[in-house]
Amino acid sequence: MSRLAERGGRGRLERRSHGEWSAAGRARGAGNNRDAGAPGSDAALREQMAVVAAQRDTLQRALFEAAQVQRRLSGPRQLRRGDFEIAGESFPAQHVSGDLLTAFDAGGHTVFAIGDICGKGLFAGMWFTHVTGLIRMFAQECSDPAKIAEGINCHLASLPGEPPLATLFLGRLHAGTGELTYCNAGHPAPLLLRAEGQREELETGGPVLGAVTEAPFARGQAWLAPGDTLIGYSDGVVECRNRNNQDFEAERLAASAAAAPRSASAILFSVLGATQDFAAAQPRADDIALLVIHRVAGRAQAS
Repeated sequence: MSRLAERGGRGRLERRSHGEWSAAGRARGAGNNRDAGAPGSDAALREQMAVVAAQRDTLQRALFEAAQVQRRLSGPRQLRRGDFEIAGESFPAQHVSGDLLTAFDAGGHTVFAIGDICGKGLFAGMWFTHVTGLIRMFAQECSDPAKIAEGINCHLASLPGEPPLATLFLGRLHAGTGELTYCNAGHPAPLLLRAEGQREELETGGPVLGAVTEAPFARGQAWLAPGDTLIGYSDGVVECRNRNNQDFEAERLAASAAAAPRSASAILFSVLGATQDFAAAQPRADDIALLVIHRVAGRAQAS
């Protein structure tokens, strides 16, 4: 027995044969191999990362498909009715948008809407389809934009849980006469730019949709003469900010529209380009939507 073994309180070493040491080494190696499969090991971590990557890819595909559905519901991007050109575009701040655009024919008129569902991302995007469907459903049953807004408002306000709040500008245009009836439910007032240079804001309507069940809504009326342009926009356009924390604002919107050639598409892209130049490298913080309705002054200008 060695001297260390004889020191009872200081620890103990036992003599082992070569075979015993080899067996002990194999046992330790087996233990290490078992640890390689443990949750914290490199192999398990790689497996978990592969699962997360697959889930991420699935989610991205689902978001892409949802965005494509939104774009189809927002169409058409360009529309011509008599002397009127209609052009619209929207861009989400994230994957899907809470800003909505729609234009369609109903009862011999062209109905159009631009709105903003409060919130961002998936919450607003999920309600996009619902609100767009309500607009189409009520517009086929009723010709008064104020009554349509009342119906949508009552529906949203009566939903259980936490239904969304939404702003909406809803218009009904007669392409033959240029008569426009509309209702503005808490949305930024569209700009009516007259051919002679005057500017009007279309404000008549009521409150934000979904807030008060019995809220009253009023119908507004305007006429678009040859050369006039109506521009509807979401707050993401005028609240677009530059690096100095300045807002784009309605004045710049009107100026960029006035500087464009007289067509709905040219005005649309002039305003969108102006917002992008203004923001420069600043990331977009909100969804944006823009709708332009232009009545051409003559066939020569329409070409």
